[in-house]
Amino acid sequence: MTVSLTTRLAKADGLSVAEAARVLAAGGLVAFPTETVYGLGADATNGRAVARLYEAKGRPAFNPLIAHVVDFKAAQALARFNTRAARLAKAFWPGPLTLVLPKAARCRVSDLATAGLDTIAVRVPDHTVARDVLAAFGKPVVAPSANRSGHVSPTRAEHVQADLAGRIDFIIDGGATPVGVESTIIACLEEPVLLRPGGLTRAAIEGVLKQKLAYAPSGVFGEAPLAPGMLSAHYAPRTKLRLNALRVAPGEALLAFAEPAEGAEGAEKVLNLSPRGNLIEAAANLFSHLRALDAAGASAIAVMPVPGEGLGEAINDRLARAAAR
Repeated sequence: MTVSLTTRLAKADGLSVAEAARVLAAGGLVAFPTETVYGLGADATNGRAVARLYEAKGRPAFNPLIAHVVDFKAAQALARFNTRAARLAKAFWPGPLTLVLPKAARCRVSDLATAGLDTIAVRVPDHTVARDVLAAFGKPVVAPSANRSGHVSPTRAEHVQADLAGRIDFIIDGGATPVGVESTIIACLEEPVLLRPGGLTRAAIEGVLKQKLAYAPSGVFGEAPLAPGMLSAHYAPRTKLRLNALRVAPGEALLAFAEPAEGAEGAEKVLNLSPRGNLIEAAANLFSHLRALDAAGASAIAVMPVPGEGLGEAINDRLARAAAR
């Protein structure tokens, strides 16, 4: 894509929300905060706008997008909900949960946005700015993370600018996103299946369903992913990651968790996901810390072990994909 657009940036307020709705209606691209990460929005019903979004991100066109809507009623216009899907939606929406469901007969979302599948990924975000934009626009908005495809997801407006300035029309700056990792994705086609760990924990979902979740690893659905975020190499900085590091080698930067690893004092740069060992804090810091360490010019980024329970499952999933490039 030729970098030629003037990308405007505005603080979140009523005027910027109205401008976002106008840009979306004209087929433009708008980045805005959600509770998880910043999303890059396009009119989900406009194939040309969706094609522009794929081009701006450099995203493979076989990788489907999540349709964001303002409430459960709007989601029902796009997808068919079985009993368990409806139970999850009522328990966790608005919030960091995406449901993959059969398309409704009257679904208006572009086939390009769903990668030609007969399923659709739907979410109701829990962020004032995102919800205001959706309400003002009045139609579903596809909104993958507002970064170049495969790169580290953005949790601040400046991250969006670094990746997409000149490629998109408008950015709403709503500050840092509170959750910091993408939504959890559950397929509710037959038995519920966890497709991607995220900002809502497996335990919370299993508590509502009263059953254990099966887990579908990347690639289980073949070349065409059933949902976003399932490519094996994803969320990647340019600098190579070395996972489960207990010590820091010369020339490396360190992504620490709790007590820093041996040799931290000699690292090129050290950032700690959570000095207190708090997984919620760690998730919120993950992508911004990866971006900062990526800019440090180190030979590699040593990543300390992060516990796998709760939000640690999503953190480790993102780190494994970032290291797989």
